[in-house]
Amino acid sequence: MITLQKGDLAPQFSAKDQDGLTHSLSDYKGKKLVIFFYPKANTPTCTVEACNMRDNFERFKAKNYELLGVSADASKAQANFKKKFDFQFPLLADESKSVIEAFGVWGPKKFMGREFDGIHRTTFVINEHGIIEEVITDVKSKMHADQILK
Repeated sequence: MITLQKGDLAPQFSAKDQDGLTHSLSDYKGKKLVIFFYPKANTPTCTVEACNMRDNFERFKAKNYELLGVSADASKAQANFKKKFDFQFPLLADESKSVIEAFGVWGPKKFMGREFDGIHRTTFVINEHGIIEEVITDVKSKMHADQILK
């Protein structure tokens, strides 16, 4: 599962967002980047997490952070999610799971007694030089921005 750690170089990635625009790690050179992975758009916990990021967006901007949300949803689902909740940041539609796998957040999960493979709710904080400053695996959806901006 997750093998990336604090101090590692963030993996290069390229994926399209909800509007079909491509985002790559190199686009964020010189900026701090928060990439948060969530299992599925428009589900209760994912919505709480993403809305917490939205509600604290100005705090992130004040500290020179850019935000990217990532799930394996189709671009249409991501577009609907973004529009419905008025997110100010892009949502990557990683249907091929290339970004998800590059960051090591795809793997076995348990939910309500059944086991399956899926996205582990994980956030990576990347500095201006592409180095991972923090990996958050115990995401608290209602106060996730505080976990990052502490």
